[in-house]
Amino acid sequence: MGKISATLYPPHPILLVDDEPHALASFDIALRSQGINNTIRCNDSREVAGYLKNNDIEVVLLDLMMPHVSGQEILADIMHNYPDIPTIIVTGVNEVESAVESIRNGAFDYVLKPVEIERLLPSIKRALEIRSLRRENSQLNRRFFSDALTHPEVFKNIITCNEKMNTLFRYCEAIAEGQQPVLISGETGVGKESISQAVHDLSGKTGQYVTVNVAGLDSQVFTDTLFGHSKGAFTGADRPRPGLVEKAAGGSLFLDEIGDLDEVSQVKLLRFLEEREYYPLGSDLAKKSDARVIVATHCNLEDLRDKGKFRPDLYYRLRTHCIRIPPLRERKDDIPLLLDHFTEQAAKEFNKKKPTYPKELVNLLKGYHFPGNVRELKAMVYDAVSNHQSKMLSMDLFKKTIIQDRSPQSAPLPKENGPLQLQSWATQLEALPTLKDATQTLIEEALKRSENNQRTAAMMLGISPQALSQRLKRQN
Repeated sequence: MGKISATLYPPHPILLVDDEPHALASFDIALRSQGINNTIRCNDSREVAGYLKNNDIEVVLLDLMMPHVSGQEILADIMHNYPDIPTIIVTGVNEVESAVESIRNGAFDYVLKPVEIERLLPSIKRALEIRSLRRENSQLNRRFFSDALTHPEVFKNIITCNEKMNTLFRYCEAIAEGQQPVLISGETGVGKESISQAVHDLSGKTGQYVTVNVAGLDSQVFTDTLFGHSKGAFTGADRPRPGLVEKAAGGSLFLDEIGDLDEVSQVKLLRFLEEREYYPLGSDLAKKSDARVIVATHCNLEDLRDKGKFRPDLYYRLRTHCIRIPPLRERKDDIPLLLDHFTEQAAKEFNKKKPTYPKELVNLLKGYHFPGNVRELKAMVYDAVSNHQSKMLSMDLFKKTIIQDRSPQSAPLPKENGPLQLQSWATQLEALPTLKDATQTLIEEALKRSENNQRTAAMMLGISPQALSQRLKRQN
């Protein structure tokens, strides 16, 4: 078995407690052979309290029968003072009744001596997961009692004043230090990779942040890209090549467009997540990895699962932590900030003086649904700045983009209570409105979206401001 030597796994130590030094050495060697190399040996039960007080212990492996302080007494102390630390009892065959009693008293599991690694390792892996989740839940509870971010500098490149986004940032801070997978979902252009980078930066991990877009990769290319290959694995493989998983050791591995992964590759990814091990192409020797996996998708994985296109077990494995980034149309209060930021950014790139823009532009943009989200807004601003010649930024290019994308299919309108709901007209033919009603409702909607700016509303409706003014006068 391969193992990690450059980094410690788990990040905090496992405490091994047994009065027999050879038993401690046996446990330690067995765990290290499986890539678990962060342990503390303790052969004097009187010292356990000090280790627990001075170290952030992940799991305790505890012998029951010891001189001085018994395993049962230590377990009672852990349950009282450190209830979040899973404790696995190690006991002889003739002490099974005591082990069962320990489970009733709060022990996580028990294993029998002589200990077999095939029995011990799954128990320790489950305990590590439980410990990680308990720590993250504790952080979540603590963070959500405060509106303040602990590390606001990590999010400085994400321009927002929106409360949904600030809540999302606090969630990122709470889960960042764990090892569980993170699933980031959102439409194209909302900034999924920026959030992934933030989770890595907050994690405190010393390894690299490695990214790969898995869309379109078949099973062999996926395996070679992530897990590497050995010499002679295929024609042209004249030397071994490490994969991106190895490159991300001690860090984070970001897999974009995970919804496009084929079924065989899904199986390989699931095994990697569950066992923390992988096989390079052409090799029958497993390697271990402690890379934190972060995935992103613009697809609805739940729908793909229901249609049989995404494995349910992988789906549930990935969604331990879910981050949904809201589209720009759900945080329109960010549009003025983003417009100002991209205008300044574009002006610097094109070596121009930052232009001003008409106040109507903000209202025009707020009335647009932005199918391409922040990325689309950035492209619109860059295009406008690159073409502008005067001090005032022209609205013409913005209008052109918005007018070209005015189809009902691509521009969902907000659902609102009222006698006429625009979204329902197409399907409720028996309640087809009159032209007068339709015109009135469209004008009301345009005025609402433009915050009662008649010039902007007229642009949305494709008529002149004078024509809109006349229609409003006739309505009155």
